[in-house]
Amino acid sequence: MNALHWSPPLSAPARPGTADTHPPVFSPEAITAGTRRIREHVHIVTDSTRRDLGVAFGPRPADDVVGTLPPLYPEWLGGRTFCEAHGVRFPYVAGEMANGIATTRMVAAMAQADMLGFFGAAGLALPEVERAVSELADRLRGRTNWGVNLIHSPAEPELEHRAARLLLQHGVPCVSLSAYLELTPAAVLCAVRGLRRDGDGRIVRPTRVLAKVSRPEVAEKFLSPAPSHLLRRLVERGELSAEEAELARHVPVAEDITVEADSGGHTDGRPLGSLLPRVLMLRDDITRRFGYRRQVGVGAGGGLGTPAAVAAAFALGAAYVVTGSVNQTATEAGISDDAKALLAEADVADVAMAPAADMFEMGVTLQVLRRGTMFAPRASQLYAAYRAHPSLEDIPAPVRAKLERDVLGASVDEVWERTERFWAARDPAQITRAESDPKHRMALVFRWYLGNSSRWAIDGDTGRRTDYQIWCGPAMGAFNRWTAGGFLAERNNRTVVQIALNLLEGAAVLTRAHQLRTYGVPVPASAFAYPPRRLA
Repeated sequence: MNALHWSPPLSAPARPGTADTHPPVFSPEAITAGTRRIREHVHIVTDSTRRDLGVAFGPRPADDVVGTLPPLYPEWLGGRTFCEAHGVRFPYVAGEMANGIATTRMVAAMAQADMLGFFGAAGLALPEVERAVSELADRLRGRTNWGVNLIHSPAEPELEHRAARLLLQHGVPCVSLSAYLELTPAAVLCAVRGLRRDGDGRIVRPTRVLAKVSRPEVAEKFLSPAPSHLLRRLVERGELSAEEAELARHVPVAEDITVEADSGGHTDGRPLGSLLPRVLMLRDDITRRFGYRRQVGVGAGGGLGTPAAVAAAFALGAAYVVTGSVNQTATEAGISDDAKALLAEADVADVAMAPAADMFEMGVTLQVLRRGTMFAPRASQLYAAYRAHPSLEDIPAPVRAKLERDVLGASVDEVWERTERFWAARDPAQITRAESDPKHRMALVFRWYLGNSSRWAIDGDTGRRTDYQIWCGPAMGAFNRWTAGGFLAERNNRTVVQIALNLLEGAAVLTRAHQLRTYGVPVPASAFAYPPRRLA
């Protein structure tokens, strides 16, 4: 494969007239080849009859030029302010994948490639998170283009708050807030701690907060200043100063928000084409209302598994894009080869909704891989039993036996013993509550299966393959079809950086093809089929 040169950010392209002369081209094959030459000026020209349009490169032809398009770089597809704020070259984020599937290795690779990546801290014990943060701080010393996620934990608010304090204590430069429906003290603490004014009077944020949203009403909370009652509570607890709380009234909670469409894991399944424009308009309204000096960046995530999808997100106005599902097949992903093989077989419809372990009692669902695993229907059986009965003891014996045999793989009593040991170390208050609340005890037993099903997929426990919980959206299937038979079909070539560069390069090529078509050039369908290749 020929390596393609990636020009430095904001490098000055050659002026027309400095390259070798090339005759105009009008054939479909030549026009397709021309769409790949995104780093050059392209002239739109007419033929001698002035009826047909073609393209020319090099010096501007003397006659028959309809217009000239400047060079186009993948770096320029998104919002310039996003790249400047985060010290990155490309408007691209490798999103967090829980239980450490988005590994420290993945985050480091993204940072070193001048992109942004988040470690998937959700679901991990705090000592594991602390080890990962320490490793990243050491490996990426001097860099600020990396981060860790903080997930909303309504069933464990104190654990969420301890995680927030840990991230602040270690000076994590970026924090991605995910699965929030309401603002919590932990989320506000991450956004506000350390606020100060610089010599020019501008408010400086030591921790840059990105928030994932899939509903306008949730987006509004992150686009607005932190609520007074949460600021007051944090000041009273000694976790914020009065000055920090006062400055917080003049800035939004999040510096950037990611509009999350049909993603793997937690999702509302909203179409990006409807949701992103709605949130962009909301952002503009709130910016005017509060008079912010800096506009909040709005990115797009969910369903982005091909160059066409990435190009569409930028065309809708996204300042940056976030990928998730497709990165689970990357060499750096912390999930077993067995699970990666299942993901590699997925198509766009091979997904299903299943109960979420962290919000089981709230009835929240998440999107998972359906093909090759029975997790979704089995987890749904557990939730149906939870809804139908007040306690484990009230579940009819035949139903209980079926759940033990076909889902849990152990007796309810055995699972409860394991569950007690887990929560005794993680959060003993859960055991105390379960002793007086049979419904909560049942939820903890069923959550044992939901939590371990992800671990079985990560570890590659093939004896529990049909119970693998693998978070996955339709983007995975689209990615598989796009990469089939090409460079990225080979598993060893699927590094997180190669995936990112190919999605961005392809998005730029497709954007150029759309530009030419808009000017009337008869761009053939082949121009919109960008094949992956090795990029550097």
